[in-house]
Amino acid sequence: MTFCIELLQTVYMPDATMVDGIRSKYHALVNDLDERGRRRWAATEAIAIGRGGIAAVATATGLSDRTVKNGIAELQSKMPLPSGRQRRPGGGRKSLEYHQVNLVPAIEALVEPSERGDPQSPLRWTCKSLTNLQTELGAQGFQVGRTKIAELLRGLGYSLQGNRKTREGKDHPDRDAQFQHIAARVKAYRRGGRPAVSVDTKKKEVLGNKANVGREYRPKGDPLEVDTHDFPDKTLGKAVPYGVYDIAENEAMVSIGVSSDTAEFAVEAIRRWWQELGQERYGLPSRLLITADSGGSNAHRSRLWKLELQQLANETGMTIEVCHYPPGTSKWNKIEHRLFCHITRNWRGVPLETHQVVVNLVSSTKTNAGLEVHCWLDEGAYKTGRKVTDSEMQSVRLKRNAFHGDWNYEIHPHKNRRSG
Repeated sequence: MTFCIELLQTVYMPDATMVDGIRSKYHALVNDLDERGRRRWAATEAIAIGRGGIAAVATATGLSDRTVKNGIAELQSKMPLPSGRQRRPGGGRKSLEYHQVNLVPAIEALVEPSERGDPQSPLRWTCKSLTNLQTELGAQGFQVGRTKIAELLRGLGYSLQGNRKTREGKDHPDRDAQFQHIAARVKAYRRGGRPAVSVDTKKKEVLGNKANVGREYRPKGDPLEVDTHDFPDKTLGKAVPYGVYDIAENEAMVSIGVSSDTAEFAVEAIRRWWQELGQERYGLPSRLLITADSGGSNAHRSRLWKLELQQLANETGMTIEVCHYPPGTSKWNKIEHRLFCHITRNWRGVPLETHQVVVNLVSSTKTNAGLEVHCWLDEGAYKTGRKVTDSEMQSVRLKRNAFHGDWNYEIHPHKNRRSG
């Protein structure tokens, strides 16, 4: 089937009634047609009209003469468009990167200069935002907008990224072996029905009407107003949460301190957990396992930590076994991802105005897995800088494990109260 396009595009004044008729049909169909369908429908109408058909259809529909001609050419072609395509391969406006062939390599060199470009890239020490990328690309002679840059970056596999806390520093050669040791000890305690807890101090929180990371639902246009600064309020002080998480029972006790994070404070939190929860649940066990980080108030090198644990062992009659995670692996401690992350999620976007607010928010933390959290306010004044003498250390009945005795050790009571 062939048509004389020259005849169809003959210039003449289209009949107004004809144009209105075509326009009415087009408006009735346009929402149901894709680009290819509109083009081919316009071509069919132009062919049906005959002389001057292209001009009449273009006037009625608003399509360009070229679009109508392309539709006629498609109808004449013996090679129809592949299924699913709107245009022939290579058709349409050429992309910006087609005209500026070095644009994509230039973007890659700016976004990842340490790998693909010059280490002295202009953006090596600058935030790689779309605005900065556009400015630098413009200085290099490229004409490109931020929207197009974002499109090209997505095509290259880039997206907006924050920081992820995954690098733990230099690995200790016995790191994995210590993980396996801790897992084996926890499994043994759980098999024997003995208590095994994970302990740590959560990040200290400044109290007051301060901005807290996160969002919560409120009436539209009515955000909670908070202070413009985060300077500590000496009157309100700070909150020091120390958690004791029962690994087997998915239950925790959190002590909210008002002074300093010391070994004395940490052991007092463990003592409170034992008195309020542990003793009732486990009865009179002979041993307690504590898994903890290697730093902070429960550091593996802390003399005061061991001395305070000795006092707790004497009070309870239990042998206290301690397994520390290797330095730099605090995020592997179970309390981090089974308790603390849920507390943070529960109080997101809520100003921590007072100690009691913190206690209430921690106590109300729940999970679908059945986490239960108890919380209390420890108003004790714990002084820092307390020194433990050699004679005091000699009173600690410390037995170090054959495997990394600095990380794994037992503290025995001076007098066993029970043999269970």
